[in-house]
Amino acid sequence: MAFENEVFTVNGRTALVIGAANGIGLGISDLYARMGGNVMMSDYDSKRLSETSKILKDKYENVESMQVDIRITDSVAELVRKTEESFGKIDAAFITPSINIRKKFLDYTDDEFQRVLDLNLKGNFIAMREVAKSMVNKKVNGSIVVLSSIRSMMVEEGQSAYAATKAGIVQLVRGLACELGKFNIRVNAIAPGVVDTPLTQQIKNDPEWYKAYSERSALNRWASVDEIAGPAVFLTTPAASFIDGTVIFVDGGWTAIDGRFEPKL
Repeated sequence: MAFENEVFTVNGRTALVIGAANGIGLGISDLYARMGGNVMMSDYDSKRLSETSKILKDKYENVESMQVDIRITDSVAELVRKTEESFGKIDAAFITPSINIRKKFLDYTDDEFQRVLDLNLKGNFIAMREVAKSMVNKKVNGSIVVLSSIRSMMVEEGQSAYAATKAGIVQLVRGLACELGKFNIRVNAIAPGVVDTPLTQQIKNDPEWYKAYSERSALNRWASVDEIAGPAVFLTTPAASFIDGTVIFVDGGWTAIDGRFEPKL
């Protein structure tokens, strides 16, 4: 076997993908299965999950699906149990769900803030915890990848609650990595910039907003789902075996060039 196939492989391994019905989670599911891994697709939206998982099941023999609500421990525990039942163990987990209610700080209601916290922080915490328990119990050299955002560092109007949770996810990742290293389980975060997914439809509907976001990155464009799925899956391969407790920004240079101005040199 070629060297690159030894270090960049997921063949025969199992991934649990939460938030797999669309967007980045769907892209990760497709890539992982295409590379020869087993995939348990899960999402809160059971209708959309049924539709998209059928497409992947028609393409690959190694895909299963199950509805989940990551805000509820019993729901996640049952998903983990079902994944173990179907594939024996969980080698990799990708936790992608979040919501963003774009409103000015002074206009945010208590209920809206709680909704963002419940999914983005509490839900991700529960999912990370339950997956980690499985990996420890099964003695798996596992990898957990969680989605943060460029908003963990850079904020604009209307992003306060979302940004706070994405920064919080970074610290959850670091804290869990500290505790799981002795079990050879790695935990990392991907921090995307702007990505063409259903969650960014509000921005895409506004040509001026869309163009402004394109111009904020060094590459002068948005990312595709595949451009986020690739780095995420990479983090679960042997090639990334010493990457742990960190955040990889996949933002087209946004954080390097934010506030860009081209001086006359």
